[in-house]
Amino acid sequence: MTDVIDRDSAPPTDGIPAVAGGVPTQDLKVTPIIATLVITAFVMILNETVLSVAFPALMQDLDISEVTVQWLSTGFMLTLAIVIPTTGFLLNRLSTRTVFITAMLFFLVGTALAAFAPGFGVLMLARVIQAVGTAMILPLQMTAILALVPFQHRGTVMGLSSVVISVAPALGPTLSGTILQNLAWNYLFIVMLPIIALAFIAGLVFIKNYSRPRMMRLDVLSVVLAAIGFGGFVYGVANLPTVLDGTDVTAPIALFVIGVLALIVFVHRQTRLERQAGAPLLDLRAFTVPTFRKSLIVVLVAMFSMLGTVVVLPLYMTVSLQLEVLTVGLVLLPGGLAQAVLAPVIGNLFDRFGPGPLVVPGMALMALGFWLQFILLDQNATVGMVITFNVLFSIGMAAVMTPLMASALGSLPRDLHADGSAILNTLQQLAAAIGTALFIALLSLGTAAAASTGAAPAAAMAAGLDWPFAVGGVLTVLAALLALTIRRLPREPAGRPDVIGHRADGGPA
Repeated sequence: MTDVIDRDSAPPTDGIPAVAGGVPTQDLKVTPIIATLVITAFVMILNETVLSVAFPALMQDLDISEVTVQWLSTGFMLTLAIVIPTTGFLLNRLSTRTVFITAMLFFLVGTALAAFAPGFGVLMLARVIQAVGTAMILPLQMTAILALVPFQHRGTVMGLSSVVISVAPALGPTLSGTILQNLAWNYLFIVMLPIIALAFIAGLVFIKNYSRPRMMRLDVLSVVLAAIGFGGFVYGVANLPTVLDGTDVTAPIALFVIGVLALIVFVHRQTRLERQAGAPLLDLRAFTVPTFRKSLIVVLVAMFSMLGTVVVLPLYMTVSLQLEVLTVGLVLLPGGLAQAVLAPVIGNLFDRFGPGPLVVPGMALMALGFWLQFILLDQNATVGMVITFNVLFSIGMAAVMTPLMASALGSLPRDLHADGSAILNTLQQLAAAIGTALFIALLSLGTAAAASTGAAPAAAMAAGLDWPFAVGGVLTVLAALLALTIRRLPREPAGRPDVIGHRADGGPA
């Protein structure tokens, strides 16, 4: 596969404002637009993680089993995996305001349904509707930054936006635990309603059409293949723990295999449509850009590690350390706050020095956090130890996410921004699903192995925690080595990959 991309479009220089729908980007109020999208995306990602702590209350109130209640998360994740691949087409085909309004209406309707759901069926439907809106907003936020923010300030703004991805999952359990201490589970959604409604109103006021829609034909077969492929893959991976313990084997494996086969056909069809000058659902030429490829891999390892850790640490603290739900959430809070404080600082440093001085030390800190937890966390560990190691891990995460996302998407030409954002968000969901399922499966296997030797439940859970943390430690070390090869993007527009005759990585063609 060649690393050279030929372009017939004009290079998007930072000194020349793009004109979209008659509105030059220099005349747009950029700060309110970005702020609205960041706040909206933050609430939506928070919504993705906030419900897991409420599962016991939901099981009791709705009279459903543990397997059934898990579908509130699995169904949400499946919907994201199915819808996000189509957002590249939607962002290219529809106006900015149309995408924003549609996404917000989906999320508002879903949240209102969830807030007043009388039973599991309505709540499940509400989660699916919410996920459709979430799937559209996340890529829109990224493409807005790429379209509206000058190249030399992009890292700083991307740092603020990375709070959405990095901090919201850490704050979810704390917020959920606080609300559930005093109120019913439906208040998790009632609290979101006025916030998302205000964000909707702000968007109607500030968000303009900063991109010009392109006439494109939707390839229906690609949509079907993407739905089957990503849906089957995520379902199979999400049910890995049930496969390993033997409670449900056939369906997850079958759907996983079908999903992988559908994805192979999907990739082949996108490549063929591109060669024939058709309209692929996802333009996979983004993968021909070395900086995009390498940054994407390291981002996926970071997301895999973070989401896996967010799932297994609460289980360890509940069983091995005997902490209450609210306390567990508060223990995770300092890590989230560390990321929130550092994200804009890291973004500013990225604008000045590029990814290298940040990403490699960041991955090293994440690896150190894993290995310290692997060595020192047992049933006698203190809360202070857990907080310290998690904060160390979170600082590394903050140093990684902003530079990598800015490098990945900034290395692409403007006409691939929407597709690159869709690819990045899609694969982040897959990494989250794999990290969550694999860490839980490894924790279960490790716990069972320790219990078989006669260890008490608290000691067995602590021993089981070593398994996922060892895997995370190895992967983050390997990702740190790959990060050493990620090149700094050239500052001058002439070196951008969308200039005809230049390599995608900034070198000569």
